Amino acid sequence: MTDSPDAATGSVIRILLADDQALIRGAFAALIGLEPDMAVVAQIGDGAEIVAAALHSRPDVALLDVQMPGLDGLSAAAALGRQLPGCRVIVLTTFGRPGYLRRAMEARASGFMVKDAPPEMLIDAIRRVHAGLRVVDPALAAESLSLGESPLTAREAEVLVATTDGGTVAEIAHRLFLSEGTVRNHLSSVIGKTGARTRADAVRIATERGWI
Repeated sequence: MTDSPDAATGSVIRILLADDQALIRGAFAALIGLEPDMAVVAQIGDGAEIVAAALHSRPDVALLDVQMPGLDGLSAAAALGRQLPGCRVIVLTTFGRPGYLRRAMEARASGFMVKDAPPEMLIDAIRRVHAGLRVVDPALAAESLSLGESPLTAREAEVLVATTDGGTVAEIAHRLFLSEGTVRNHLSSVIGKTGARTRADAVRIATERGWI
């Protein structure tokens, strides 16, 4: 985590950057540094540090990557909404998965963009979100509406995520403090709801759609 002690407190938009790839953080920081009305006040590489860094640096806008160690960006967005409601959140992702968009909105994020968007769009999004507007990729919004909400329950999603680490049903059951029969029932339900043929296929489908 790094702070910018020279950032003005009222004349600029204070920004927190969170991405586990230092190169991407540096590129975003350099881009934002070219704008006279913006200043990066914190850079985070671990999702578990986001809330503490935000409470310390008091950003106006937080740019959060979806996939980070410690705590993913969607969970961090929800936590910021509870603990620092004045901070607007833009969720950034490499993968334009419609399910991510829906989950970002449920986490009360103000914006959702893919990382390969033109730089001027990101800068404009920061200003718009800071002004109280919402910025969402229109193509992802349309796809998200067409897919609808995730059909998986919270427990089904948890069991499916647990399968991504491999292991037998018994091992998954032990890890989640469930019976083997319960795990099998959840996996059977997940396979049915996703239209998959196998557990691995269900993981692929749910991941592509941003449901897990």
